[in-house]
Amino acid sequence: MSYAFAETPGAGPLVFTFHGTGADETQFHGFARQILPEAHVISPRGDVSEMGALRYFRRRAEGVYDMDDLAQRTEAMADFLRAEKARVGARRTLAFGYSNGANILASVGFAHPGIVEAMALMHPLIPWQPQPQPGLSGRSVLITAGERDPICPAPLNRALEGWFADQGAEVTSHWHRGGHEITQDEVQATARFLQAQGA
Repeated sequence: MSYAFAETPGAGPLVFTFHGTGADETQFHGFARQILPEAHVISPRGDVSEMGALRYFRRRAEGVYDMDDLAQRTEAMADFLRAEKARVGARRTLAFGYSNGANILASVGFAHPGIVEAMALMHPLIPWQPQPQPGLSGRSVLITAGERDPICPAPLNRALEGWFADQGAEVTSHWHRGGHEITQDEVQATARFLQAQGA
């Protein structure tokens, strides 16, 4: 798997970043290094091409996922994250992703909740009901979203907030009035969350 890696000499946290469709591993790599300069940062690149746009798993249409492919790529990503976590040996592991990147991160969290202690999901789209996951109890989750997002409908994100809360996760959310774009106040909310979790 291709990825960007930045290592620091200290005992800071490990941060994984996940890009959106059409971007690559550089999308949030620098942002993570800026807000957590003491962190080790690993940013994997999606290895699925959708008409040239990089993604982390296949879909059949907008909002219609290839669930078999998602399951396989979730396991592969979990293996990658566990291996890198063991290699770095960081005291705490955080992760965040946007859109398709948020979706693969959420899917890993549903199946393997012990890999990261805190995750920020920016504009996720989870169009299915995940199975209960008691391993998420006590984990910290931030969900950011747009009230008028045509790609990631608000009702689905509010349902996702409720699902995480039902698992015992510590859920916070940040909403803006726009659509699928990332706003400055959303960036700031994500930065505050990650800085607090990495402290």
